[in-house]
Amino acid sequence: MNLDSFREFCLAKKGVTEETPFGPDALVYKVKGKMFALVGIDNHPLVISLKNTPEKNEELRAEYDGITGAFHMNKRHWNSVIADARIKDPVVKELITESYDLVVKSLPKKTQEELKKE
Repeated sequence: MNLDSFREFCLAKKGVTEETPFGPDALVYKVKGKMFALVGIDNHPLVISLKNTPEKNEELRAEYDGITGAFHMNKRHWNSVIADARIKDPVVKELITESYDLVVKSLPKKTQEELKKE
């Protein structure tokens, strides 16, 4: 997965914004103000930080050598996913969607309902 396809996939989700709170070299994707993805724009291949449950994160790290605890993040809840030939695009997209969905579920019910209407 390249940066353009990653950005396009993330921004197609409801309520998503792209921000640069950590400087111009890192893109942060938020849904209703809560982060679900982080990517460094100078990494080749892309290294994407994504949220998941602690149990799922352990499973993913055991299954894929291209998935590790996320750098500078709570490694219990965040993984770094190296988007290269070891992890195919459909898997990366599934993990992005899981991260997005997990964050949406943590939003207040009212915000979740507003998001459904967008």
